[in-house]
Amino acid sequence: MGRTVIEAIRQKVSENRLEYTQHAVDQSILRYVSVEELRQAIATGEIIEDYPDDKYGQSCLILGYTEMGRPLHIQCSYPTRELIKIITVYQPDPSLWINFRVRRFQ
Repeated sequence: MGRTVIEAIRQKVSENRLEYTQHAVDQSILRYVSVEELRQAIATGEIIEDYPDDKYGQSCLILGYTEMGRPLHIQCSYPTRELIKIITVYQPDPSLWINFRVRRFQ
């Protein structure tokens, strides 16, 4: 049985096989999300949305939590690439998400 997508993403991130888009760099600075927080959230995260036709190639949205309990959404490429591309990262707005997993407004 093959590894799941989230397991493959976690493996690549743990091996430092990731890169940020310029948008992700900008957003992580504006939103005060450190690389360590991103790593923590991916290590405990789950895929909550799939984007098969994303402009960066197939990608997904991960919900994870930092060691301090901060929820983060991370959109990243699927592990078919050599490097996981971090497309964006942010702390989800509870007014837009139910349990940070389901969009309130589709």
